[in-house]
Amino acid sequence: MPMTRPNIQGISPFFIVSNVDQTIAFYSAKLGFETRFQQPDRNPFFAIIGRDGVQLFVKSDKDVSPLPNARRHPFMRWDAYVDTPDPDALAAEFTDRGATFSEHLNDTHDGLRGFEICDPDGYILFFGRPRQPALSSS
Repeated sequence: MPMTRPNIQGISPFFIVSNVDQTIAFYSAKLGFETRFQQPDRNPFFAIIGRDGVQLFVKSDKDVSPLPNARRHPFMRWDAYVDTPDPDALAAEFTDRGATFSEHLNDTHDGLRGFEICDPDGYILFFGRPRQPALSSS
């Protein structure tokens, strides 16, 4: 009898942040995330925020500073890739919410279509998808 392959549901980046409340407020107001879990107020402080099938774990500790990828190496700047089937519509929603883009909606040299948002601690999220192949006329 063949074995069923176990299912993997997702992955959640874990960001060390300077202030969990500030992070929750940004992701909620600008990106439409919800708070899925919030640890009672004590150090270190922890929360899970998410939207649809995407979520982030965020934690702050007075002795640890955020270290986004862009601060380590400018050419490896994304801290998370967020797959979305319609980056154009999502960029329009985020614009309506007052989000500031670190890179506006475009087609990248990597073959993706999307945009970047930088959060208050400097973490860069790319929201996008692979570009659709051009239709050939025959």
